[in-house]
Amino acid sequence: MQRIIVDPESTSLAERYALVKAANRRRGRFPEGCITVVESEDAARAGRDEARKLHPAVVYGPSSSPEGQRLYYLVRWL
Repeated sequence: MQRIIVDPESTSLAERYALVKAANRRRGRFPEGCITVVESEDAARAGRDEARKLHPAVVYGPSSSPEGQRLYYLVRWL
C-alpha cells in the first residue's frame, strides 16, 4: 500500500468511509468514479456487494492527479 501524505490544514482532503468499486483489492488509489462516500463505517459495511464488486473501505481524498483526475487513496479495507 502507498504511503499517504496527510495535509492537516486541508479543507477538502479527509479520511472518509466509502464503498470502492474494484475488481481486485491490490490497488492503492482509485479514481473518483469508483468511490461512493457514505456516512459511517456501518453504512460502508452494509453496502458490501461482492457481486457488484463493492468493497467497504476508509479512503483519503479527493486529491488531483497530474493527469487532471480526482483520486482517493486507500487507507484500509473494512
